[in-house]
Amino acid sequence: RDSPSLLMKMSRIKITVIPGDGIGPSIIESAIQILTHAGCDFEYEYADAGLVALEKHGELLPQATLDLIEKNKVSLKGPLTTPVGGGFTSINVSLRKKFNLYANVRPVISFKGTKSRYENIDIITVRENTEGMYSGAGQKRSDDNKSAEAMSIITRDGAERIVKFAFELARQEGRKKVTIIHKANILKSTSGLFLEVAREIAGHYPDIQSEEMIVDAACMNLVMYPERFDVMVTTNLFGDILSDLCAGLVGGLGMAPGANIGDGAAIFEAVHGSAPDIAGKNIANPTSVILASIQMLEYLGMQDKAERIREAVRATIESGDRVTRDLGGSASTSEFTQQLCSKDT
Repeated sequence: RDSPSLLMKMSRIKITVIPGDGIGPSIIESAIQILTHAGCDFEYEYADAGLVALEKHGELLPQATLDLIEKNKVSLKGPLTTPVGGGFTSINVSLRKKFNLYANVRPVISFKGTKSRYENIDIITVRENTEGMYSGAGQKRSDDNKSAEAMSIITRDGAERIVKFAFELARQEGRKKVTIIHKANILKSTSGLFLEVAREIAGHYPDIQSEEMIVDAACMNLVMYPERFDVMVTTNLFGDILSDLCAGLVGGLGMAPGANIGDGAAIFEAVHGSAPDIAGKNIANPTSVILASIQMLEYLGMQDKAERIREAVRATIESGDRVTRDLGGSASTSEFTQQLCSKDT
């Protein structure tokens, strides 16, 4: 992978921006305004994907978009809509496979002022992004349409790299514990291999506490005792579910960013849907993609600017002044953005 330090040596970092569908363009524009206000002198190159691309180019994920992602290595993406049925493949899954973005990183942090049941959440879910039930292997239905099947594939290499990624992330961020989430008691082959490999990798990190938990117990404990969790690492399907559960602990998907990271590229995104019912109304909460842009800055080694923006988000939401309706206010997207910029001094 081209390291962030190498990227920083370039005269001006180029970011591929995929505005996406529905509210995507509005919230992406908000994030870019805030990045610019914070002094991030990026060059933005725009690309189409999703329904917008289908209408303009006749395909959901044009080659020109893939080429731009490949060229710039770092992308900021709004929500995309994959049409239901008709043989369409998930765009997000396609991007992860194309660029081997094997690590899905979903942090959730409590912000005072949100509609959250907890005040002290600080959890990172590290999800394997390319294998398991989402690999697409062996999917078929019987001729009489009375049965269906799919194949889950876990490889040793895939398990090693995602668990190592989680422990390295924990060490880098000064975290104390990694919880390995599995279902090896029932899925003895696939989840069993993942757990076996995770135990081996954990042994190389004596400075970080390692804990194992069956996925159903993890769901219960996340709801009852979320303070017990720090970093979680798990397989694709479990990670998809657990990361959304964690978003619910901090006020919903509007407060949850996501990063898809591989050895050659990284895509940072809002993880919620495109919300076509409020598209163009200038009322969407842009926090998810703003937090994703903070992840992007951290990836690029720009921690000072990342922390500035995070504190501005925290101050804006806590004040309750000029926040969007899902945060208890009545401000528009643009008013919320302006307020956040005023807090970044």
